[in-house]
Amino acid sequence: MFLSLPTLTVLIPLVSLAGLLYSASVEDSFPQGCTSTASLCFYSLLLPITIPVYVFFHLWTWMGIKLFRHN
Repeated sequence: MFLSLPTLTVLIPLVSLAGLLYSASVEDSFPQGCTSTASLCFYSLLLPITIPVYVFFHLWTWMGIKLFRHN
């Protein structure tokens, strides 16, 4: 069963914040050591940036489809 959109809207930022805090507590060189893609820290910083960008472009595409259909 899929989770609803309001649940995902709350759950995904909390999970990415938990990953970020986990990486900050585990990694010794947290800000400097996040440059390697093999590091968990890299992905915990990438996830909070990727999700809003994805949502923005998804809504942008949806708005374009709505405007194209009505004009």
